[in-house]
Amino acid sequence: MTATTVLTARALLLDMDGTLVNSDAVVERVWRRWAERHGLDGDEVMKVVHGRQGYASMALLLPDRPMEQNHADNARMLAEETADVDGVVAVPGAGEFLAALRGLPHALVTSADVALSTARMAAAGLPMPDVRVTAESVGASKPDPEGFLKGAAELGVAPADCVVFEDSGAGISAGRAAGMRVVGVGARAGYHRPDVVVRDLTRVSVAATDGVMRLEVRGQG
Repeated sequence: MTATTVLTARALLLDMDGTLVNSDAVVERVWRRWAERHGLDGDEVMKVVHGRQGYASMALLLPDRPMEQNHADNARMLAEETADVDGVVAVPGAGEFLAALRGLPHALVTSADVALSTARMAAAGLPMPDVRVTAESVGASKPDPEGFLKGAAELGVAPADCVVFEDSGAGISAGRAAGMRVVGVGARAGYHRPDVVVRDLTRVSVAATDGVMRLEVRGQG
């Protein structure tokens, strides 16, 4: 049985990895290699890394390591991930969803940096939103709400009038902390209790009247 939820918003804030782009294959390869180098269990590492900037994941996984080492390690891993787009594809419905948002207020809010987000969106064949909040734009990683609040500010829209699309626990927590409603995308999202969960973006339709977007979200009922 499928339940339809209707949400209204003046702006949408979109995560990238797991929400618009399926980059799981690359993330698994890179982070499992990192886990092996540091003698950590790969499965446990993968439970932590989605949605966060790399240095923030490292700080959780290696709490006694100096933060400057995490930042240096993160820079190397970002370069590694940017060079590896094998298996990076669009989440089903992402192209049509972004096409429906053309001319409407929306922003990409990602823990990736400019180079990585550009590479992955291009590999997935997706257009880059005009407004982007990347790793370089913020001082704190998700689950801190800074990125979403900056996205709302750049669009000139109050947080309460924004809807976030996210797949990870860190991202969903960040959206909630920003005072926004959250649509969870994909299997991971369901564990973190967003306002509504969809399998992919084929389950979302968008229409706009007088600056207000009406989202029909066909979640699993």
